[in-house]
Amino acid sequence: MKDRETQNYKLTQYSHGAGCGCKISPAILDTILNSSTNSIHFPNLLVGNEERDDAAVFDLENGTAIVSTTDFFMPVVDDAFEFGQIASVNAISDIYAMGAKPLMAVAILGWPIEKIPAEIANKVIEGSRSICIKSGIPLAGGHSIDCPEPIFGLAVTGILEIQNLKKNGGAQIEDFLFLTKPLGVGIYTTAQKKGLLKVEHENIAKNSMLQLNDVGIEFGKLPYVHSMTDVTGFGLLGHLAEMCEASGCSAALNWDNIPKLEIDHLNYYLDKACIPGGTLRNWKSYGHKIGPIGEHQKHILCDPQTSGGLLVSVSPEYLSSFIEICTSNHLKLNSIGKIVRKRDKCIYLV
Repeated sequence: MKDRETQNYKLTQYSHGAGCGCKISPAILDTILNSSTNSIHFPNLLVGNEERDDAAVFDLENGTAIVSTTDFFMPVVDDAFEFGQIASVNAISDIYAMGAKPLMAVAILGWPIEKIPAEIANKVIEGSRSICIKSGIPLAGGHSIDCPEPIFGLAVTGILEIQNLKKNGGAQIEDFLFLTKPLGVGIYTTAQKKGLLKVEHENIAKNSMLQLNDVGIEFGKLPYVHSMTDVTGFGLLGHLAEMCEASGCSAALNWDNIPKLEIDHLNYYLDKACIPGGTLRNWKSYGHKIGPIGEHQKHILCDPQTSGGLLVSVSPEYLSSFIEICTSNHLKLNSIGKIVRKRDKCIYLV
């Protein structure tokens, strides 16, 4: 199939959701994961799903651990190759968020074979393979099914030294909070799905989503990084609330310091009601945990992020050292807030 013919297939038009905006809301997920069965204790399982961490971690009893995760979703961009790339960056991010190094990946593909040619699915796989190569890992296999909507993602295996393990829990009072990517991806991708995204804005969200979170390996080596997760479908407020609950604390956010993807453009699309359905589901799930907040702020802070940045809590005593490491990794970051003593709400905006 010629490239010109493949361009006629706009993948976002074949799915009801987009990217991590497809994620089931935190409240519904609680219902799904609730179990009345007595759990069996596996002593080597260092991280399960108790604190909603990014990946499972299994102790190999030699000072190292295997890290395992999976992530998949429906198209967040129209181009098949880019869809494969973004889905892969997003899935591998869960390994980096634990402070681990990825080892290999296997693909998860659902494809409406009667609607979209197999040649386009091939481009999705090729996009994924390009990111795996960039990450230094093989795309070692996978599984595919025929399904009504296109779906793609990876199951990724990683490894880490147990002393470098980072979790949702562990944030300490007075820690500074940092976010390595700006917010707003869900707003731009919703604008694209609605056919409202300006041509000159097409690369803004895409370039952010394609950025690997491999700096997480470096952060994992820093004992003064107390907690780490990546911000994806639950939005900044949702993932920070999970961090606070797992750490037994609250957080105070500085709205002005929170990075946003071209705020003037974001405002333009918000005025045109380019608000993902996931934003409202997110707020309905955890809005009661959040202090006073404006509608505009809510739409950005609850915006589902596909392949979002790392959320990191850092000891104030080592702030300058952390900034230096960020700079050496081409990250210019400002603190977006602090961890504070537990209060009535998980998160307050200041």
